[in-house]
Formats: sequence, C-alpha cells, structure tokens
Amino acid sequence: MEKKNILTYEGLRKYEDELHELKVVRRKEVAQKIKEAREQGDLSENAEYDAAKDEQRDIEARIEELEKILKNAEVVVEDEVDLDKINIGCKVRILDVEFDEELEYKIVGSTEANSLKGKISNESPVGKALIGAKVGETVSVETQAGTFTYKVLEIQRSN
Repeated sequence: MEKKNILTYEGLRKYEDELHELKVVRRKEVAQKIKEAREQGDLSENAEYDAAKDEQRDIEARIEELEKILKNAEVVVEDEVDLDKINIGCKVRILDVEFDEELEYKIVGSTEANSLKGKISNESPVGKALIGAKVGETVSVETQAGTFTYKVLEIQRSN
C-alpha cells in the first residue's frame, strides 16, 4: 500500500492548480514549440527540438508526480484540528531554550514541507518531537547537530 500524502487544504489547492496549469497551458506551449522546431527541418542537429522534447519530458514527469501525490492525498481539515495539542495543520510558537529565541512553524505533511516558509514536516525530527505536545510542555529533539530543547508557547489554527 502506498504512503498517504498528508496535505493541508492550501497544499491540496496548490498542487491541483499546478497540475491544471501543466495539463492545460504548458502541454500546449511545449507541443507548439516541438511543432515549430520540426518545421525547421533536420531534427538531428536541432537544439530547439531537443530542448522542447526535454521540457515535454519534465512536464510529463511532474504531471505524473502530482497525480500520484493527489491520488494518495489525505486532507487535514484545519478548522477541526484539536488545539489542545500539536498536530498536523496547526501553527505553533515555540521557544528555543538554549538560544532564548521564539520560532513559529506550521506543521504539515512531508510533501508540503518548506523550511524557508516556516512549514515543517510531521516526519522531520522537530515536527516528530512536537506532535502531541501541549502548551507549556518542553520537548527535546535529537538532530545531527545535537540535542535541542523547545518549550511550546502557543498552538493556533494556521488559517
């Protein structure tokens, strides 16, 4: 059985929009590029044709990947997330005890994770340690860089 892809509603919409864009717009654009490159004659030394075929291959691979993600998607209804403890779909404010620094993260499924945007996976070391914790609790996270201690300050809806 394939692994479920846990997504927030926002993540689901983002993937659906990207899939629609690839199927409806990008496929037509690349088909037109291939057609124009073919009209130039000899395909053996046609860089435009090769580039368009590479682009087509990339688009089809991404479409396949998105369809697989969406086929196995399990959407977390963020309005129904229990705010008593940390779970997927909530936003948390934590205190890094060692550095006395407040951090804010949204806990999401692994396909949606993006640390640069403050979205951490429930499968990441920090995400795993935070899941189930309550406000006021302290959790320790073992990482390759050492052990970190975080105190949960606030749990809120992410939307």
